[in-house]
Amino acid sequence: MSPLRNPALRQADSLRRIVPWAVAGLVSAVPATVAASMAIDLIQKRGRKTRAAPRPGTFSSTVEESELDIYTDGATLYEDMLDAIGSARESILMETFIWKNDEVGQRFIDAFNAASARGVEVHLIYDGFANLSVPSSFYHQLSEQVHVLRLPTVARRFWRGPMRHSGFNHSKILVIDDDVAFVGGFNIGSLYARHWRDTHLRSVGPGTWGLRQTIAEVWNEFHDSGEQIAWVPPAAWESKLRVSANLPIHLVYPIRSMYLNAFARARKRIWLTTPYFIPDQQLLRSLIEAAERGVDVRVMVPQESNHILGDWLSRGFFEQMINSKVTVLLYTASMIHSKVATVDGEWSTVGTANIDRLSLTFNYETNVEVIDRAFAAEMEKVFDCDSMHCVELGSEWLNRHRLTKLAERALVPMRPWL
Repeated sequence: MSPLRNPALRQADSLRRIVPWAVAGLVSAVPATVAASMAIDLIQKRGRKTRAAPRPGTFSSTVEESELDIYTDGATLYEDMLDAIGSARESILMETFIWKNDEVGQRFIDAFNAASARGVEVHLIYDGFANLSVPSSFYHQLSEQVHVLRLPTVARRFWRGPMRHSGFNHSKILVIDDDVAFVGGFNIGSLYARHWRDTHLRSVGPGTWGLRQTIAEVWNEFHDSGEQIAWVPPAAWESKLRVSANLPIHLVYPIRSMYLNAFARARKRIWLTTPYFIPDQQLLRSLIEAAERGVDVRVMVPQESNHILGDWLSRGFFEQMINSKVTVLLYTASMIHSKVATVDGEWSTVGTANIDRLSLTFNYETNVEVIDRAFAAEMEKVFDCDSMHCVELGSEWLNRHRLTKLAERALVPMRPWL
């Protein structure tokens, strides 16, 4: 029998022709969907009135020999960061995601230049993709004595190991003289100072070592030995302040495990705040299992974030969460961008990682883990303040329109991409 007359061979030949086109269609659909969502985001932002974010205040605690401050107000945070830069004597290390070319961003440019002029060694890392809209002339204002790394989304060595040589630099860290460090969700810009509710942490004392080490590891991977940041020893081997850093260049992603371990230990309560809640099934199951064993699980997300696609993807989890006794809180006062959690009044984290696959398996991210009751009590005060601006989803959510449910289901394939 001729091969062309054999039905099995004809079917196999058809599949060989169809499958590449089907795969290409699927692959192209993802960026097309993302591009469409970005356009919708832009339209939505233009039509939305910006509101001043609530400012719960600054909360303080001492853990071991480190003084910790929890910032909930960008204007106060930036002033303290600039003061720290202005008082630097030996070194400044900074790593950030977005660095806007506005009045706030300019103040940081001027502060870094002034520090460099008085002999301070300055190393700066910022993300290339996140700042594509910022003119390069803005960063060219930095003194030639300031060491700068614009982290590429895709490095030249991408094809040697795609997972190692890609990823957004989403960390936001500032370390001064190896003694003062800041980390959290705040990017650099006027919008974040006034209109976003975010959370940042300052550590003064030996607890800064892990944050310094995180920046040094990223910098050193992109520079030869003569340009690297020197290693310094930690003050102690074990600490109640621990740094979990996702480093794609090393294929290290500990933040997800940090969360899973904390949720598995929970006996009383899990209070979690995140701007984008798109968990993988294991993370979602860990929260649901905790709620079903009697833990008070509360997940706070923005009612309207700056990404409409992220909002819709988050909503696809709400019905299952509500049916499983997880409390869903929608923050209504402004965009909430905090990435924080507390468990049982003993464990807390403040950092840069969102609860989504992009943060937990792709980006450079940094979270501080604190095991201390007094600090957790301050974190719970922050959560209580934010809860005053929330609405709780109840059974009425289960009766939402059929078309809404259909849209949520249609977006399920997008979850692994965000």
